[in-house]
Amino acid sequence: MPILLQVLDLGGTFVFAISGAMVAVRHRLDIFGVLVLAFAAGNAGGITRDLMIGAVPPAAIADLKYAGVSALAGLIIFFRYPVANRLRNDVLWLDAVGLAFFAVAGAQKALAHGIDPIMAALLGMVTGIGGGMLRDVLVSGIPTVLRADLYALAALAGASVVVSAHLLHLPPALAAVAGGGVCFALRFMAIRHGWHLPASRSVAAPDTPRGRNHGE
Repeated sequence: MPILLQVLDLGGTFVFAISGAMVAVRHRLDIFGVLVLAFAAGNAGGITRDLMIGAVPPAAIADLKYAGVSALAGLIIFFRYPVANRLRNDVLWLDAVGLAFFAVAGAQKALAHGIDPIMAALLGMVTGIGGGMLRDVLVSGIPTVLRADLYALAALAGASVVVSAHLLHLPPALAAVAGGGVCFALRFMAIRHGWHLPASRSVAAPDTPRGRNHGE
């Protein structure tokens, strides 16, 4: 299990670090900014999860492999951005793979620390979406998870499959494959067919004399 968790964690870290670095380059940040955004995108979700389950210091801080993987992704994008930009659609699919990795790893690590199954599923979702949220906030954008097609829901579905498999005493490897497959499939269908949740609609209150008097 520790090896499986680390493979999933490092795989998700690399993919999300690439997405963070690409956003940084698009916003014309310097090389330090690119590396910071790569690390933030690749590790914020995992750090949040580890802090919430009491796994301190978080793996992303205690193990240099996480920083190394993030830096590698950042440097690749910084020096090879034109090539990566031409492959941006492929990066979108890689992002879906990273989301699946993190959702599964987050849920399994929470379960390994004795967290309640429902909360373990939610922590799997947090692991998947945390890095992207911090990445978008750092560049003053609305987090993708709040407006993308079935992003957080896909992570929650994948983590829920992992938790259900755990309750049924199925092998962890099988749970990881099933949960990751569900998460990726939902993101794939959402990207391909534009599936999304209903968006809110703001309606301005009519500005009438009667309405103003009533308010006063």
